[in-house]
Amino acid sequence: MRLIITLMLIFIPFVSVASERVALVIGMAKYETVVPLDNTVNDAISISRTLESIGFDVRMMTDVSSEELRRAVDDFAFKSETADLALIYFAGHGVEVQGQNFLIPVDANVKSNKDIQRQSVSLKQLLAAAGSARKMRIVILDSCRDNPFGDTLDLAALAEAENEAKKTRSLTGGLAKPTPDRGTLVAFAAKDGQKALDGSGNNSPFAIALMENLPKSNLEISLLFRQVRDSVLESTNNAQEPHTYGSLSGIPYYLAGSSTQSSDVEDADLRVAWSDIMPDQETQLVKLAAQGDTRSMIGLAYIRLNAEDERYSPSKAAQYLILASDEGSAEAQFELAKLYETGLGVERNIDRALELYELSASADFPDALNDLGFLYFQGGTGNIIRDQRKALDYFKRAANLNQPQAMFNYAALIDDGLIDGTGPSDAAHYLYKSLRSGSRQVLEILTNKPTMFKQETLKELQKQLSTYAFYDGPIDGDFGSQSKKSIRVAFGLLE
Repeated sequence: MRLIITLMLIFIPFVSVASERVALVIGMAKYETVVPLDNTVNDAISISRTLESIGFDVRMMTDVSSEELRRAVDDFAFKSETADLALIYFAGHGVEVQGQNFLIPVDANVKSNKDIQRQSVSLKQLLAAAGSARKMRIVILDSCRDNPFGDTLDLAALAEAENEAKKTRSLTGGLAKPTPDRGTLVAFAAKDGQKALDGSGNNSPFAIALMENLPKSNLEISLLFRQVRDSVLESTNNAQEPHTYGSLSGIPYYLAGSSTQSSDVEDADLRVAWSDIMPDQETQLVKLAAQGDTRSMIGLAYIRLNAEDERYSPSKAAQYLILASDEGSAEAQFELAKLYETGLGVERNIDRALELYELSASADFPDALNDLGFLYFQGGTGNIIRDQRKALDYFKRAANLNQPQAMFNYAALIDDGLIDGTGPSDAAHYLYKSLRSGSRQVLEILTNKPTMFKQETLKELQKQLSTYAFYDGPIDGDFGSQSKKSIRVAFGLLE
């Protein structure tokens, strides 16, 4: 059996890697049928320059049509697959219709809910486009959050609203609370019921706060957006308060870099990464943890699990993880399960570990699902009896959540003929997705040991690579130099 059990970094000497941080920046000002905006294009230009200054590969679009916007979002989704971080910034009119958020292009002729849904791009589409990134996704909306019309929209209401909408980024209603996936942050310029001001100068208050804070080095990303919020509150005399939704992963990240570590998101030891956080920011994490912020609790726990750090205290780490677990954090439940499994910082308790793994998996935490797949596939741990059917279900769920190891594992199981109703094309599909997600294990295996998979699976993988223009050779299952080159390019390594 060829299942990947643990993560390992594999050095493969290629020339360079595709852009690790990509951004799509959109500014809409010259609306054809609704009130135009003054500063949105200025904001897009300024945010683009700011992101470029800290190492982003930026595509900027201003005053584009619905068709152009949709095409750009689709292109960005493909590009994001080989990036560690994908960021989308939109400045323009936004509206909520029947619980969904829509961003309005300049050529939209808005007369009804159907017009909005047909002519606009939804927040769900933006989240899906950024969601392809390997480590972190950020969507920033400098659009209004108030909702004067609810789920209705008509011409009379639109005419009345245009007078009120001047100098704000509201069209007919605010934006609904999103539910982004784990590892995704959505930042709104204003909280529910507030207007996102266009600003009296060249930029909106929200854009100014972003420009001031994004380039700050040594500022962990969760604290960065708190500083953005505070800046906007101060500049608008508390009239506008930005708000964020989502759940960042437990990886500390510095958009503009850190004096102690790289600003890139890598598979580094999180215990070491969190230990490098600046002392004043650790103090802020302690305060936020006391207020119930589970990510801060997890970060503090990682610091106390670093045996090379003077703050090393597994029992204290366990306390933080217990608090975060009790608050419903699936990541904390997973990390706490590992402590109970090994007896680090807590009394060893295999049954409790399994309970926590199951609890984390029930919240669709991909790593917990993948680990449970192994436990049930192998059996013999605690009260777990080998159950292949349950193991395959866990692997499938984790694979469909884009967990790189699970996608490889599931592909291998399909290739072995263990998954009813699947075949070589399904195995190739998961291999391709695992490769695009950044799995160096899959890259190494397909580069150096492709015959681990059957020829029919390799043929189907060649077809997948051909579909996305990575490969133009024969579909013969022979993974020679041309096929291996296509694998490297699909992974994001540039020749």
